[in-house]
Amino acid sequence: MDENEYRLRFETELWSHGLTAVAGIDEVGRGCLFGDVVAAAVILPPGLVLEGVNDSKQLSEKKREQLYEDIIREASAWSVSRVEASVIDRINIRQASRLAMKQAVLGLGIVPEHLLIDAETVELDLPQTAIVKGDFLSQSIGAASIIAKVTRDRLCAEVWDVLYPGYGIGKHKGYATKEHREALLRMGPTPMHRQSFLGNLFAVQQELF
Repeated sequence: MDENEYRLRFETELWSHGLTAVAGIDEVGRGCLFGDVVAAAVILPPGLVLEGVNDSKQLSEKKREQLYEDIIREASAWSVSRVEASVIDRINIRQASRLAMKQAVLGLGIVPEHLLIDAETVELDLPQTAIVKGDFLSQSIGAASIIAKVTRDRLCAEVWDVLYPGYGIGKHKGYATKEHREALLRMGPTPMHRQSFLGNLFAVQQELF
């Protein structure tokens, strides 16, 4: 079994049973201090091989951007959904991630026959399989990971960094880097920071100073 066959084995099994609308679902931004969690759902045509699709975190920005264009061009359907920081604070990040994934599935415009999800389930009455490390093991989930990652990175660089200058959002994408934590201590949180993630700010201050 070559690499492409390996990453299509979940899809191939479902396709062999006559299912043609198999959706991969993933989210990004789960561990960030700032901004929305973003999820994507992607249905690829049966038998399609997209060279290079992998866990988006393992790819260069240039490669992700290239694959993003390939995916949206070739996909039978794709959808992106976002859940904002205030909702994350209210219902917790896991439930917010699951909500974003559910909304992404509902945004596809067609009803998938089976969902392949990265290590999660969603509250939909649809057959679904949770796959640990699914963004590496399934081409469909990897494609969703790339769509979600590119979408969120663009928001960070082109929108949120402009709205909230000085935090370095375009650079660190909202993750808890030293630069980001120092900016938080210097300027305080924005309305898009996840308050429930900032409870250890004083511990961070002691670490930094």
